[in-house]
Amino acid sequence: MQEALVVRRETHVSAPPAAVFALLTDPEKILRWMGTEAEVEPKPGGLYLVNVTGARFARGSFREVVPVHRLAYSFGWDGSDAVPPGSSLVEIDLIEQPDGTLVRLTHSGLPNAEQCAGHAEGWAHYLDRLTAVAAGRDPGPDPWYGRKD
Repeated sequence: MQEALVVRRETHVSAPPAAVFALLTDPEKILRWMGTEAEVEPKPGGLYLVNVTGARFARGSFREVVPVHRLAYSFGWDGSDAVPPGSSLVEIDLIEQPDGTLVRLTHSGLPNAEQCAGHAEGWAHYLDRLTAVAAGRDPGPDPWYGRKD
């Protein structure tokens, strides 16, 4: 795998790892910062399904679940030839810090630079919303609602 085709994002969240983990694994809490529908079974082999923009489903399955510390799940888009369901891997590590949590996200297995750039933009957008929710703020309506690309 080429290093250039890996999306890496880190953000500091003003909440403990357990609260951030819940925002990543509880369907109702996921919808506070991303998506219009979510069905997740956070256990190895469990379903990851989120209608991210109201017009586009991300689908995969959990590979690794270490409560309050780490998630890894396959990822792709329903109906996509470029990144089909389960074709890439999202890994999220939650590192406790004195004033909150460092969220370290790695998205690998993307097929080309264009997809990497698009997913980097998407993760930056949604991690900003996650950070706001974890800090107790309302991120407001998602400006990407209805987006299909």
